[in-house]
Amino acid sequence: MEIAIRCIAPEDKAEWLRMRKGVWPEAPDEYLDYDMDDVLASDRYAVFFAVSGDTPVGMIEVRLRESAEGCFSSPVGYIEAWFVDEKLRGKGIAGVLTDAAENWARSKGCADMASDTWLENETSIRAHAKVGYVEVERLVHFVKRL
Repeated sequence: MEIAIRCIAPEDKAEWLRMRKGVWPEAPDEYLDYDMDDVLASDRYAVFFAVSGDTPVGMIEVRLRESAEGCFSSPVGYIEAWFVDEKLRGKGIAGVLTDAAENWARSKGCADMASDTWLENETSIRAHAKVGYVEVERLVHFVKRL
């Protein structure tokens, strides 16, 4: 299977939303699509589709952050979301997507690329390791309602 990478366009929003739902299935559509226009308009964000023929089969959202855990440079490229259609996982598409994200971050002057996932998301942890990411710390977040 040949995979190509392309930047998404405004007409790709429905497919992009479908993939965001794959990343965050519990989130309501209103939450998942509230920032899509802002992301498309910003030069601090990029979203890439992995396509087979004309069909998107995966996506990665990246942005520039001022800092990230384990990084000592600024800005830092950051993977905000990453998705590959379930039937195509394990076929190298994640590596092609992360390569595109890393190349974009390098073009923006980044020396580091970072990402995160939930502590219990072993699939994502393994996928990150498979494409060369190293775990730098684990966090537990707290909140107290006032």
